[in-house]
Amino acid sequence: MNKKLKKLTAILLTVCLAFALCACSSGGSGTSQGTGQAQPAGGGQTTEAVQETVPAADHQAQQAETAAQTAEAGAEAANTAAEAADTAVSQTSSTSAAASDTASPAQQSEKIDYLALVNKQNPLPDGWEEALETVHMTNSIGDDVEVEKKAYDAYLLLKEDLEKEGVYVDLDSARRSVAEQQRIMDDFTEKYGADYALKTVAQPGYSEHHTGLALDLYLIIDGKDVVENEDMIQYPEIWETIHSKLADYGFILRYLQDKEHITGYGYEPWHIRYVDDVNIAKEIMDSGVTLEGWLGAVNETDVDINYGNSETFIPEELAEAAIQIKCTFAGWKGCELHNLRYAGDEADNEENLQWLNTLNQEAGYTHAAEFLTDFHSPVEAEGAWEPDHEYKDYQWWLGRTDDGGWEVVTWGY
Repeated sequence: MNKKLKKLTAILLTVCLAFALCACSSGGSGTSQGTGQAQPAGGGQTTEAVQETVPAADHQAQQAETAAQTAEAGAEAANTAAEAADTAVSQTSSTSAAASDTASPAQQSEKIDYLALVNKQNPLPDGWEEALETVHMTNSIGDDVEVEKKAYDAYLLLKEDLEKEGVYVDLDSARRSVAEQQRIMDDFTEKYGADYALKTVAQPGYSEHHTGLALDLYLIIDGKDVVENEDMIQYPEIWETIHSKLADYGFILRYLQDKEHITGYGYEPWHIRYVDDVNIAKEIMDSGVTLEGWLGAVNETDVDINYGNSETFIPEELAEAAIQIKCTFAGWKGCELHNLRYAGDEADNEENLQWLNTLNQEAGYTHAAEFLTDFHSPVEAEGAWEPDHEYKDYQWWLGRTDDGGWEVVTWGY
């Protein structure tokens, strides 16, 4: 409609311009003839004069017509220019829309991978923090907890479902910065010892908590917050109920029992991981494999463990020592642990204790233990390993104090 109005306006202006040009030409000629010298009598002269005047009028009319054509052409050109401008705007809008559509895949590629593997061998992916969208919440203790947005939404649904079963939980922690992870490592080392800290707390930069997808829960029992690990572990039935509902909301149990040689961490019933896809979560939980095993990052194998018949240590003490070995072994990239066995009470003697205390002079060990392992090295081995080799009776030496936990001191003898 605007284009038609523009064209009609241009045509009207052209007509007005033509009449104005004609009037100006006629007026000018008449004035010149009226004020000029008198023409002599006689038709010839008059005829000549008339003949001269007629061509002049024709010329003026032609000028007017030409001017009109020029003006109309100018109007058409202006209209064409306007249409071109409209087209340009339309093309610009289309180009902008196309650019927006083109940007979508780029934006999509910046979003986080909910199946990203972060562990002792795999650091937080580059650009993760820039792409991460989080929310903050305050737990029952009053602590601020930062969580990836979708993971938090799923957690709230899980929490609501658990409360229908009379189970009450809250978030102890989720996303942590590298600096915060270092603080936790220092606190655990001071409270539980270096060996326990290395087993239960990830190295800064290699913590799954950096993703915002790893959530540590704590229990609320009879209205009281139960947050200490040694206290929470006393409620296996409650954790079993919690674990049975995880996959329905896209969560998995991350650090499984007896999988320390894969995950690098002891069993943590409170540590859950959001993977977003309910079907994938159910497949992982139903199969009993670790995230590493499901992703194919490792060849997940079970370990044959034999504690023998010790008269010095109870099975629980030896099991604790075995976990330390398995957590250390998890850092050996590409290696598969097959067998782990206690070498016998004979290793717990003064000579070995003196040797271990020489290796770690600040420890003050009062007990020594030797374990043997069988494992296979990767095909493309690095460092000291022989490629694709089956190692037998590989030694591990551990020490501990009377009131402390086992620590792996050395290996490979």
